[in-house]
This record gives sequence, C-alpha cells and structure tokens, in this order.
Amino acid sequence: MTQDALIADIHAYSEWREQIAKSILQFQRWLMGQELHDAQMALRIDQLLGRLRDDKLNIAFVAEFSRGKSELINAIFFAGYGQRILPSSAGRTTMCPTELMYDPARPVAIQLLPIETRGTNTNTAEYKRYPDEWRTIPLDLASPESMMSAFQRVGETKRVPLDVAKRFGLFNEEDEDNLLTVHADGTTDIPCWRHAIINFPHPLLEQGVVILDTPGLNAIGAEPELTLSLLPSAHAVVFILGADTGVTKSDLDIWKEYLSGGAHHTGRIVVLNKIDGLWDSLKSDSEIEGEINKQIKDSAALLGLKTQQVFPISAQKGLVAKINDDAPLLAKSRLQALERAIADGLIPSKQDIVRDTTQGEIESMVLDVRHILHARRSGIDEQLGELGELKGKNRETILQMLDKIAAEKARFEKGLAQFQALRSVFSQQTNVLFGHLGKDSLKKEIRKVREAMQSSMLSSGLANAMNQLFRSINERITRAGEQVTEIQAMMGGMYQKFSQEHGLAKVTPPPFSTLKYHKEIHRLEKVYRAHFSGLGTMLTTHKATLTQKFFETIANNVVYVFDIANRDVENWLKAIMAPMETQVREHQLQLRRRLENVKRIHQATDTLEARIGELNEVESSIQQQLAELDRQSREIYQTISQDASERVGRAA
Repeated sequence: MTQDALIADIHAYSEWREQIAKSILQFQRWLMGQELHDAQMALRIDQLLGRLRDDKLNIAFVAEFSRGKSELINAIFFAGYGQRILPSSAGRTTMCPTELMYDPARPVAIQLLPIETRGTNTNTAEYKRYPDEWRTIPLDLASPESMMSAFQRVGETKRVPLDVAKRFGLFNEEDEDNLLTVHADGTTDIPCWRHAIINFPHPLLEQGVVILDTPGLNAIGAEPELTLSLLPSAHAVVFILGADTGVTKSDLDIWKEYLSGGAHHTGRIVVLNKIDGLWDSLKSDSEIEGEINKQIKDSAALLGLKTQQVFPISAQKGLVAKINDDAPLLAKSRLQALERAIADGLIPSKQDIVRDTTQGEIESMVLDVRHILHARRSGIDEQLGELGELKGKNRETILQMLDKIAAEKARFEKGLAQFQALRSVFSQQTNVLFGHLGKDSLKKEIRKVREAMQSSMLSSGLANAMNQLFRSINERITRAGEQVTEIQAMMGGMYQKFSQEHGLAKVTPPPFSTLKYHKEIHRLEKVYRAHFSGLGTMLTTHKATLTQKFFETIANNVVYVFDIANRDVENWLKAIMAPMETQVREHQLQLRRRLENVKRIHQATDTLEARIGELNEVESSIQQQLAELDRQSREIYQTISQDASERVGRAA
C-alpha cells in the first residue's frame, strides 16, 4: 500500500529538520578544527540543536461526542496497526483531553491524572512535573489486545454526588442538559480522569507529532487549559461535524467560543464526517453528491467559511480501506483530500517558523566567526606592513617601532579599563531589566488577585483586580522594552568608540523587541474578557469554581510568558556582549604578537624575511578559512531554504 500523503509530508518535514541538524553539527566540527569554537559558540549551537530536536508538530482534533473523532485519528495515523488503536464506538469515548506523543525519556505507558485534582488550584501543566500524581498503565506493544484494553481506560467514568461534581466544576445546575444526567439517587456520572498522556513509539510520534484528542463542549469549557494553552498552541486544528446533522447548536458554540478566531487560517480544517451514512443504493450518485454538497454549503455558511474549507469524508470507511488495501473504497471515503489539506495547513507554517528562527541564529553565528577572521587578517596585514617597513632599517628604527606598538598597547589597555567599567554598568542595567521581568514580584501580584477572588463573590471586584493585573503586566513589559533600548544604545556607543579609537570592526548590536510578549498577554486578556463578560454581579457556585480554575490557568500562562521573556533576554544579552568580548580578546592577541615580532627582529635581524613568510602563510590560511566559512554557510542555508514538500516529490 502506498504511503499516505500526510504521513509522507510529516516524514519529509522530519528529514528536513534532521538534515539541518546534521549540517549544523558539521559546521560545529569545522569550527572546532579551526580553533574558532569557544564556550559561548558551543552553548548557542547546543541550544539551536536542542530546539530542532524538541520541535513538535501539534495537531488538535475537536468535536462534540459521537462525531467519529477518534475513528478519524485512527484512520489518518494508526491504520498501519491493522486495527483501531483509539477506542471508537457509539456514544462518548473521549472523556478527557488526551495527548498522544512519544518521549523516549518517559515510560511507554498511559498516564492518567485523577479527576480529584480538579479540587485543587493546580493546573495540568504543573502536574506534568510530578509523575507520582498520575496513574500509570504500562503498554505492552507486543499485545494489541492488551493495548486496546489499556486505551479503554481513558474513557472511564464514575458516579458521584452532585456536590462533588459541582466542586470539580463538572455540573452546572443552570444547564438543562446537565439536569438530564442526574440519576434517581441524586448522583451524576463524571470522567475518572482529568487528563491523559499516551506515550508510545509510533513512527510519527517519534518524529515529533503530538496529537490532541479533545472531548466535547462541556469538557472544553470545564478545562480552561484547553482554551488558553493546548488549542492555541496547535499548528493545525481539525473540527469535526456529522454529515447527517451538519452544524448543531453545540457545534456552533464550540466553533464560536474556541475556534473561530483562526477560522480563515490554513491551520483550521472543518470535516463533515460519516458521509457513508448518506450513501443509499436507492439514490443515484448525483443525488447523493447533491446532498453532500448541500451540507458543505450550509455548514460553510453557518461557520463563515468558504466551501473549499469543508471536507466531507468517511473516517470509518477510510480506516477499513487502508487496513484492507482497498483503493476504490479509500477514494470513495475522500480521506486523502483531507490529509492533503491538513498537510498544507500544518507543514508550511511550521516550517516557516523553524526556518526563520534557525536561519537567524546561524546568520548571527556566521557573522561573529567572520568578524573574528577579519580581525585576525587585519592584524596580520598590520604586522606585515610593520615588518615590511623594517627591511633595510637600522636598530634605532626598530626601537622606534617597538615604542610605537608599546604606546598603542598602553592606549588599548586604558580602553580596556573603560571596557571593564562598561561591563559594570552593563551588569547594573541587566539587573534593572530582569527586575522588570522578575517572577517573584509577579507571583505576589497574582497572589493578591487570587485572595481578592476568594474573598468576594462579586464579579465586579474580581474584574477590577484582573484589569489591574493585566495593566501591571503590560507596564512591566513596557519598562523592560525601554530598558532594552537603553542597553542597546549604550552598547552601540561602546562599539562605535572602540571602532574609532582602536580599529575594531564596527558591529551593530542585535535588535530585540518585546512586542511578542505584549501580544501574548493581549491574547490572554482577550480570552479572559470573553469568559467574564457573561458573568452576572453575583457568581454562582458553579461559575465561581470555573472562574477560579480559569484564573489559575491564566496566571500560569502569564508566568510562562515571563519565563520565555527571561530566557530570551538572557540569550540576547549574551549575544550583544559576545562580539565585543571576542574582538577585545582578538585585538589583545594581535597587539601581543606584533610586539613579539618586532622584539624578535630587534634581537636577530636575519629572521625578518622568515617571519614575513610565516605571516603570509597565516594570511593565506585565513583566506581559506573565510572561503570555507562561506561554503559551510551556503550549505546550511540551502538546506534551510528547501521546502519539505520537495522531499515528498523526490521520494515519489
């Protein structure tokens, strides 16, 4: 059976990423062989390779229950196992958010977070740090039956009193649908698990694919982390409808509340599943096609999409066709068109992100190496010029040359004192910058809002506290941006000064913007306002529980933004100081060599020609290094600029 288009694209993307890593490793080996590889360069390359290694392709599947979501995941990704991997049957099979991934550092197992953890203020992301809080079910890869049994555990439920369900935020007495789930004894059914992580070595998961299988509307609303973190971080979102029902009210609620923000992006795919339910031997093919097209048109209109963005398929027939290698049935299921659409929405956008960040870092490193080599060549040229002037000169002239270089060395050492003073000011400015981004004071502010929320059931008081929190966070980021500008101007002035006074290469400090942190905080604030806009003056117990969990998730996301900002700023500060330190070190070395050369000539004038010959050889070697640097960087850029889709074409 031929390889599926989506799987082929993901393979190609993974190979593209591996080729970039190989070319970077080759570049690193060359740097080490040429003595151009220091601790700072090693750290930057390790971080870059780490990002490539940990790169993920996140695909989220979203639907109300009984839309065939799990069957679709089976059909697209797991048909090669010859049977269903995810449980797929009538009724609700996905009871909690489920992540399918592979991390070799973790056990091959299903990890289940007990629903009782919803009684705490700790979110799922925090619980991921503590494996002992999860129930671990080992997976026996040699036994498909055992795997199926283990996967069934994800959908387990339990019967609890209503007050327990309310405390967990899983029962809303104002929701008529919830009232229908109450049993005669006053209990209701809730999921056993809050979150599931399935870790097993499927070939695609090994390549960095992460599949998010989400439950329906009620569960999405009950777990704010889905709204704020998991769905927004997905590179492609597949929204599944039933071909027989089209867009129902609950489908429309999910779309409007959680997905429509990216409705016109290629990362949003809408699926009309179960078209096989419309296949009817008593109807002509054109009549059946007319019914499908009507559902496409109506669904697109309700969701505000173009009809080309809605894909009619039969996941169940597609799965059967793949398992039985039935090409006509696979074509009739229309699954391949959907796979192509997912690939077109997933791979190019993700590849652009990786390409931009990788190429920017490589360009910066290549530029730094080029500066080192140019500084060395300038030093050699200066030495050759000085030694050339000594030909046929007497000892007095040589002594004058020694005095000149010694004076230049003394002047540079005086400049070094200024450089050390700059480092001291730089350190002070850095402390101010990290003060604006400090997480301890941020957590204090978050704690104040939490206390205000717990002490009042009035939504107006909570809104005021939250508004103040967002204002404060944005002010912190703004002040950090102003501090960045000040540091950049200071370093730019020092680069200019050393260039003019000592002939060092003129370098422009790398730019840095805090805009992306503002935008992420703005996104969180927008979600918060959408959530809180429907609250009345008094919060019901159910709304208060969900509001508290929503706040904890927002708070965790804000802290995460500051984590990223701190890491980015730290890397930028290293990048802005490293070229100056490298040039100072190289200039010191060249001054010392010049002084040693003239001293040797002073002590034995017959070594002049030999020394000039040695320097010419060194200069020729530097020219070769610059040429090789160009070749190495071209190879990396060619690999980076290649489209993953080209690899699919060549493989075909």
